[in-house]
Amino acid sequence: MMELVVDGRHVLGEGIVWDDRGGCLYWTDIERSELWSHAPATGALQRWPLPERLCSMALTTDGGRLLLGLASGLAFFDLGRGDIQRICDVEADVPTTRLNDGRTDRQGRFVFGMFNQAEDPKLPIGGFYRLNHDLTLERLPLGGVAIANSICFSPDGRTMYYADSGTREIRCCDYDPETGAIANVRQFAPADAAPGDPDGSTIDADGCLWSTRWGAGQVVRFAPDGTVDRVLTLPAPQPTCPAFGGPGLDILYVTSATVGLRAGQLADAPKSGGVFAQPVKIRGLPEVRFGG
Repeated sequence: MMELVVDGRHVLGEGIVWDDRGGCLYWTDIERSELWSHAPATGALQRWPLPERLCSMALTTDGGRLLLGLASGLAFFDLGRGDIQRICDVEADVPTTRLNDGRTDRQGRFVFGMFNQAEDPKLPIGGFYRLNHDLTLERLPLGGVAIANSICFSPDGRTMYYADSGTREIRCCDYDPETGAIANVRQFAPADAAPGDPDGSTIDADGCLWSTRWGAGQVVRFAPDGTVDRVLTLPAPQPTCPAFGGPGLDILYVTSATVGLRAGQLADAPKSGGVFAQPVKIRGLPEVRFGG
């Protein structure tokens, strides 16, 4: 069972990344428009309020700032001054979508997808995008999406994984590390491969994919052939995003959420909304920093 390390009581904790230079974690509470950080070695905890919801993020080659995937677009954030430098809006002409999951590819380009906030019907009207090093934005040929999640890349950068959580299926495609060209879109893990809905994912050094399973209180490790290899449980039914951290990149950290849980469910799982950790004796990969 994974152990609670930050009792954040987050509404929608998400987007966790490990900063290997700073020895700290960054994550967001989307619904509270907050950026959080935690240094496990010292216990230091910090929070930054933001002017709008923060949905995902990436480290940058400039250690003093982050790339933010805000609800309405992309921006740089200076951690010392708290300044936000806007890069661009995304899908400003689609009133119900916002940014959602995102991660850098192995060349340091930020790849992310959208979330349709309309409840009924939740149609796949959003897109997947890539922010290139020159800050140009391009839509990827992956079709429409309602709830983009599970974006991550194989160790060699030649396979991209992604999901539309509502379908409960994780997909993958060939991804050219140099040009970013996409081909051979296919299923990686079917809807019935594991309980719950696929939320955030990360790849370890062996090329296995760790998928948080919303609604099931699990993190499932899929082998490169899509078979289930290992299952971790945590005392929260809605895990959202995993990240490898610690000096040896061998501790798995997971964010979680309380959104939508009824009073009885919260009473049964009072640690929901926290950040959890477990040593796994499996090494992760350093987060690639955005190179723009």
